[in-house]
Amino acid sequence: MLALVRQSRRNEGRGFRLYIPLCLVIVFSFVPLTFKGSPPARARTSTFTARLINLEATSKETFRYNASLYNGRNHAAIFEFNAGIPAGWNATFRVEGMQVTSFRMDSSRTQDVTIEITPSPSVQPGKYNIPVTATAEGDTVQLALEAVVKGTYTVELTTPDGRLSDEITEGSRKPVHLTIKNTGSLPLDGLELTAQAPPKWDATFEPAKVERLEPGKSVDVIARLHVPDKTIAGDYVTNFSVKNANASGNATFRMTVTTSWLAGWLGVLIILLAVGIIYYLIRKYGRR
Repeated sequence: MLALVRQSRRNEGRGFRLYIPLCLVIVFSFVPLTFKGSPPARARTSTFTARLINLEATSKETFRYNASLYNGRNHAAIFEFNAGIPAGWNATFRVEGMQVTSFRMDSSRTQDVTIEITPSPSVQPGKYNIPVTATAEGDTVQLALEAVVKGTYTVELTTPDGRLSDEITEGSRKPVHLTIKNTGSLPLDGLELTAQAPPKWDATFEPAKVERLEPGKSVDVIARLHVPDKTIAGDYVTNFSVKNANASGNATFRMTVTTSWLAGWLGVLIILLAVGIIYYLIRKYGRR
């Protein structure tokens, strides 16, 4: 009886030892199926990025963006640049300081691109969205830029016909017609007119102040110059100015002073009289 029990236990131990290798074979048979092959590689894509996409400047300044273009293709490609800008604007692309419209780049390379956007001189203040694209073999990457145009204060002083010279007789007054133009994008308030004339000259304005001038508009004023008597004939310069707290403009006007006809004839008579006296003295005392 004892022998049968020992034989039974011996058989059970042998069965357990056979079961362990069998389990290991089953487990490791599935391991190759789990790790068979390599995971699929992630598809690489090209990118077009910029650290600053929103810039603010006046209409007279250039918006300059520093962008980076990455070629995610597995081969070299030629990227063509394009910008969706409003009418009258201008866009320039620069690579390594050179102006380009397209650029060839090797695979897995990154290139710095400078994008320069110049607004139209007549642009109104506001925010403008500018989509910029780089296209290679039908594949397009896009960069969304924003340009915030600030208003500008600019004033110009000139004459209606552009002429900045005239003549005047000494001892008289002369009206000079001037034109004030608001060439900015914001209204101009409280524009005052002044003049820097030669010594003893006098200058007055009608009107002397313009209360408000809208963008793109102009207004005519009259400057009256008074030249004092006995002013020596010649060319004289008067500097007209218009300004307020935000803008200023200047115009240099050249005035040629002439003597009056009465003074001219008086001079001729004095000369003739002097010649007559000399002639008389020669006739009278020349015989002695």
